[in-house]
Amino acid sequence: MAQLAPAAPAPTADPATGGVDIIGVTKHYGDAPAVDDLSLSIQPGEFLSLLGPSGCGKTTTLRMIAGFEHPDSGDIRISGRSLLGLPPHRREVNTVFQAYALFPHMTVAENVAYGLQQRRVPKAEQRERVIAALDMVQLRRFADRKPTMLSGGQQQRIALSRALINRPSVLLLDEPLAALDRQLREEMQVELKLLQSRLGTTFVFVTHDQGEALSMSDRIAVMRAGRIEQLDAPDRIYAAPASAYVASFIGQQNFLSGTARGDAVQTTVGLIHGRWGAEQVADGGAAVAAIRPEFIRIETPDSTAFGIDGRVLSVSYLGETLQVVVGIDGGQTLLVRTPAPTAPAVAVDQAVRCTWSRDDVRLFAAEGVPTAATHVIALPDRAAR
Repeated sequence: MAQLAPAAPAPTADPATGGVDIIGVTKHYGDAPAVDDLSLSIQPGEFLSLLGPSGCGKTTTLRMIAGFEHPDSGDIRISGRSLLGLPPHRREVNTVFQAYALFPHMTVAENVAYGLQQRRVPKAEQRERVIAALDMVQLRRFADRKPTMLSGGQQQRIALSRALINRPSVLLLDEPLAALDRQLREEMQVELKLLQSRLGTTFVFVTHDQGEALSMSDRIAVMRAGRIEQLDAPDRIYAAPASAYVASFIGQQNFLSGTARGDAVQTTVGLIHGRWGAEQVADGGAAVAAIRPEFIRIETPDSTAFGIDGRVLSVSYLGETLQVVVGIDGGQTLLVRTPAPTAPAVAVDQAVRCTWSRDDVRLFAAEGVPTAATHVIALPDRAAR
């Protein structure tokens, strides 16, 4: 494949194919359910992410769609066709793993063509489709090189083109960006979303990285203990989490614990009004109010806006963001993040007032919050392993 002809246009997905339906699927390993009565419909051409910590069932779900694992009960369908009993090579899917599994003795073009060779596609058609696949990921000029001569990001794109060249109805991606450094991973996130939008192929993306899921997905399924805790658009998952678990897993939160009082939580620092999650807690029940750091404004102590008085404990410059830790009553702290260009001038030991809108506060039952999240704390990035 040393001489490559002009490229044919990259194929786009048939809008009538590529839908995935997971219907009441359960999968046990021993006595413990890895996936527990899971039902999920993925629309044709959708980019859906399965997001959650290790052990939540996201990879097991992906492997059952691929055919590497088989459900104990329930059904999985693609384009309306049941996959039960169908071996992986006869399913309308391809999978990209964290380990790219490229053949080091083959050139880039030969790696991409491998699936077509296994299907005995005519050589002339192979050449045309390899060219289109390499142009799709902007690697045509590297067709004759070995994968080991390329960067990690380029190897990732080779794995993507190899998976897409067979024109699957669904592309499954199992944490494919985890091995890349941060800057390259962020660049690949943009490229991957643009590629999916151009092709119209259904992507099912597994990740524990909330940033990846938020930046690329049409919808996110946040998983916990083999079930879906919330299925929604990224902005809804972030701004309107349905449970304390989702609120604590996605991004960072300040939690104020107390007692439910109508549409508020009575805390040691005051009555915090907000909006309840999926279920309202009865008056007198243990509850928490959750406020994201970027929803808090720092004002002068004489401000009349609702909020909490405190004193600045630390100020950190994070590039585009100014991070301030404010100490409040009872030795508690609030984490505040403000865009650096518009951030107020604050200094350690300065008296301030932290204010927010009630629309930015979410109220939850206390039992849904991780045990470490007592009173007012800044949770660490729980999406990390």
